[in-house]
Amino acid sequence: MTAPAQPSARAWWASLSWIPLYRVAGVAALLLVLFDLAALALYTVDAPPVSGGEATLRFIAGHKASYIAQQLLWLVPSLFGLVVFAALLVALLPTNPSLALLGFAVGAASWTALLAVPTSSVGSLSLVTLSDAWSAADDAARPAFAAAAEALVAENNTVALAGTLTPLGVLLISLPMVRGPLPGWIGWLGIATGALGLASEVLRFAVTALYAVYGPLLWVWIAAVGIALLGLTGHRAGKPVE
Repeated sequence: MTAPAQPSARAWWASLSWIPLYRVAGVAALLLVLFDLAALALYTVDAPPVSGGEATLRFIAGHKASYIAQQLLWLVPSLFGLVVFAALLVALLPTNPSLALLGFAVGAASWTALLAVPTSSVGSLSLVTLSDAWSAADDAARPAFAAAAEALVAENNTVALAGTLTPLGVLLISLPMVRGPLPGWIGWLGIATGALGLASEVLRFAVTALYAVYGPLLWVWIAAVGIALLGLTGHRAGKPVE
C-alpha cells in the first residue's frame, strides 16, 4: 500500500530550488559507478602487488601512469559520494530528520576520510613519491624506502574506519528511503547492501567472498539512487510515497 505524502513534505520535495542539487547528485552517482568500474578494469589488467614494499615500489616505477590512474579513479569518486549523500539528506529530511541526518553524517564522514587520506584499499598516492625516491636512490639507501613502503602497504591491508562507515551510512540513509520520495525498493536494497557491507568489512580477510558481492551491490544501489534523483522533480514529488 502507499501513503500520501504530507502537504509540507510535498512542498519541500517539489521546491524548484532543490532540482539542480538532485540533477547534479544524480550525475555524480552515475559518475561514481563509472569511475569505480574503470578503476576495476585497470586493476584487472595491471594489478599492483598486495604485499612487499620493494616489489610495490618496483611495480610502480614500471607502471607509473597506470598506477596513478587507478588511485585517482578510486579516490576522486569520494567527492561524488559526498554530493549524493547531501542530496539524499535534502530529499529524506521531511520523511525522517533523525535518520536522514545520521545517515548523512556517517556517510559524509566516510567519503571525507577517503579524500583526506589519499589511500585506497589497493594502493596509495604516497607510494608514488616513495617509488620515485627509491628509483633515484643508490643500493644502500633503497632498503629505507622499501621499509616505508611496506608500512603503507600493511596499512592498505588493514580494515579501515572509513571502510566501515560507508556501509553504515548506506544502511542509515536507506531506512527513511523506504517511505520517502524515492522508490521504496531502493531503500530496501540499501538496507541489504549496508548490512552486507558491514559484515564484509568485519570479515574482510576471513570471508573474502562477501566483499565480492558487496562491492557490485553497492554500485547497483548508487546507480539506482542516481537515476531516482534525476527523476525527482516536482511532478514526482507530488505522487504518493511508496
